[in-house]
Amino acid sequence: MKLTLDWLKQHLDTSASLDEITTALTAVGLEVDGVEDRAKAFAPFFVAKVESATRHPDADRLQVLMVDTGSEKLQVVCGAPNARAGMKGVFAPAGSYIPGTGITLKKGVIRGQESNGMMVSEREMGLSDAHEGIIEVADDVAIGTKFADLYRLNDPIIEIGLTPNRADCAGIRGIARDLAAAGLGTLKPINETPVAGTFKNPIGVTLDFSTDSKHHCPLFLGRYIRGVKNGPSPQWLQDRLKAVGLRPISALVDITNLMTLDMNRPLHVFDADKLKGGIVVRTAKSGETLDALNDKSYTLDDGMVVVCDDSGVLGLGGVIGGTSTGVADETVNVYVEAAYFDPNRTARTGRALQINSDARYRFERGIDPEFTVIGMEIATRLIMEICGGEASDVITAGSVPEWKRTIAYDPALTKKLTGVDIAVDQQIKTLTALGFAVSGTAPSLSIIPPAWRGDIEGRADIVEEVLRIYGLDNMPAISLTKTTTVTHSADTPNVTRMRKSRIALAARGMDEAVTWSFMDRTVADAFGVNDNGQAALLTLANPISSELNTMRPSILPNLIQAASRNRARGFADCALFEVGPIFRSAKVEGQAIVASGMRAGNAAPRHWSGPHASRAMDAFDAKADACAVLDACGFVSSNAQITRDAPGYYHPGRSGTLRLGKVVLAHFGEIHPAVLDQLDVKGPVVGFEVFLDAIPQPKNKSAAKPLLTLSPFQPLSRDFAFIVTANTEADVIIRAAKSADKNLISDIQVFDVYQGKGVEDGHKSVAIAVTLQPTDKTLTDADIEDISAKIIKGVTEKTGGKLRA
Repeated sequence: MKLTLDWLKQHLDTSASLDEITTALTAVGLEVDGVEDRAKAFAPFFVAKVESATRHPDADRLQVLMVDTGSEKLQVVCGAPNARAGMKGVFAPAGSYIPGTGITLKKGVIRGQESNGMMVSEREMGLSDAHEGIIEVADDVAIGTKFADLYRLNDPIIEIGLTPNRADCAGIRGIARDLAAAGLGTLKPINETPVAGTFKNPIGVTLDFSTDSKHHCPLFLGRYIRGVKNGPSPQWLQDRLKAVGLRPISALVDITNLMTLDMNRPLHVFDADKLKGGIVVRTAKSGETLDALNDKSYTLDDGMVVVCDDSGVLGLGGVIGGTSTGVADETVNVYVEAAYFDPNRTARTGRALQINSDARYRFERGIDPEFTVIGMEIATRLIMEICGGEASDVITAGSVPEWKRTIAYDPALTKKLTGVDIAVDQQIKTLTALGFAVSGTAPSLSIIPPAWRGDIEGRADIVEEVLRIYGLDNMPAISLTKTTTVTHSADTPNVTRMRKSRIALAARGMDEAVTWSFMDRTVADAFGVNDNGQAALLTLANPISSELNTMRPSILPNLIQAASRNRARGFADCALFEVGPIFRSAKVEGQAIVASGMRAGNAAPRHWSGPHASRAMDAFDAKADACAVLDACGFVSSNAQITRDAPGYYHPGRSGTLRLGKVVLAHFGEIHPAVLDQLDVKGPVVGFEVFLDAIPQPKNKSAAKPLLTLSPFQPLSRDFAFIVTANTEADVIIRAAKSADKNLISDIQVFDVYQGKGVEDGHKSVAIAVTLQPTDKTLTDADIEDISAKIIKGVTEKTGGKLRA
């Protein structure tokens, strides 16, 4: 948002300096992005007189000028065809920076003639593209007059970075209101007197909406003004628009732009003689077209709000007008539109058609609905003052939408939330100055936010308003002492798990990624299921792009696509993880915190020692990653059961689920080839998802990790091979063997699985290595035989298998 200091003072009666104003703007939350003091930039340039002009002795197209600067006479070599004796122009002395060319002048010699500075053209000064000759100044302008004063460029330009919630400050009057509330002056009144209509409006307005879409355009005002004279707007109006980067077009168009910037009231002006019948505001029909004022044509979709007449679509409500009824220099009768359009509908339309306009910028953020009527009167008065004409009465279709809301407020909340004790009277004064209606007595105040502050929804918003006008710089600094130091961890269990998960996965050589919380719906379809196995997707009403229109039901697709981009750039072996939320439904329990990761490519680089050194990633790599997260979060992963019911986006034969009874702790495995094809990713790719919310809390929440206790006795290992049915899971064998003596058996590993000669069809041989770690004595042969017998018995009973001979 750009404005000039003089423009601001049209609304704010103040004696504050530029520095004081810019400081106050930032203090009240309207951060100043920059200040352009053009008078300072143009300070070296001033009006000078050409006393004589003679032909250059060595160049046909050059002249040698003698220039009177008021303090001295200097020789200047000039190539402009209009340079002549007696004229006045703008002089740039040696050492000045020329903004239009980007060069710094130096005293020099041109074709043997000394030249001290130059007489400049409009292009060299950045005023226009004109460069056929030097600037000519009227004879009555005194020598030495500053260029900035001559061209009214002595008004500093302030640029403010508006946050989306401050739609009211998209107009300069809103900015002035905030400064007045902060004590930097008084807000000047505006003339809201209605302009009396002298004849009946000949063009009617109809709002043609269904009951459930009336809010798309609840209010539309139309006024006919006849006998206007369009043409260039007054110099003061052109100067204001140019200062903020807008090109003056014509008086009628410039007035609408002025109303948009000045009052935050977008308007539209039709050439009334080009209208066919009455105005109808409705939703578009798919396939309708519009030739817009930005010289582009658009095909419209169902639901877009359009302004029409009998000939068809004239414009997109709140976004842009059409060329068919645009005003021109020959326009003599105009129809002025002042309407209120729904912010959400305007945003969707503008985004779908990729139209960015000043009107859309304001309507989609929410403008003041009450000001619609006043804005029409101000615009009418401006048109009649600048263009002349005679106004009709105003036709009103619809009504001002309901916007009033009452917020119960206790002024003590300010201190409770911010620590700053602001007097009740001061809070009421601040809110009143900002336009809030305050009634009641503390602690039970009733507050109605003004119509232009649609972002104020609750008590905390009111506290923010009071505090920002009070001044963040006025908040006292509080040093932390022993009495105020946080003595307990601020970590919640989930935050702790997230932190530990990141450490564990990074230690396993994975790189952390931070991806969007959104994805394309077609991708989410493959990963989004609810408890009933049905698609459970959260589609965004206002996505930042069409490819990011759904909340992610899983982090994996984002990581997989990131790995694919890495592969395309020469990094085929990739291991990425992210710890963050996923979204399965709109319910509270539908959001979960998940530690997800994926690996693609080879587990290790190619090596001369053999193909085993560079094997591809498999499901067991993903399982190891998932188990590492569980262990880091305080859950012993070996206590989890393993089942085969991983979601459908995993490979059905190469995946699994870690669970504790009915509670799912994690999924892991190879990603389904069909899903990889959909993502256009080459496989294999393995991944895992650990649901941090589901990990049970340790029984002793305050207990630290137990101290490492090393046994003085040597461990020993015994191998067992069991013949079991082919569908028996190795995990069942391990658990059965472990149950023989959980204290003595410290580890069990599967080291061989065999099917073939010597093993009955439908069966397999599973060999395990059992590590025995005594802690109180050396094991005797009898002890070893006893534990071996228990292991064999346990596996036989649990699996129905037998010890392999």
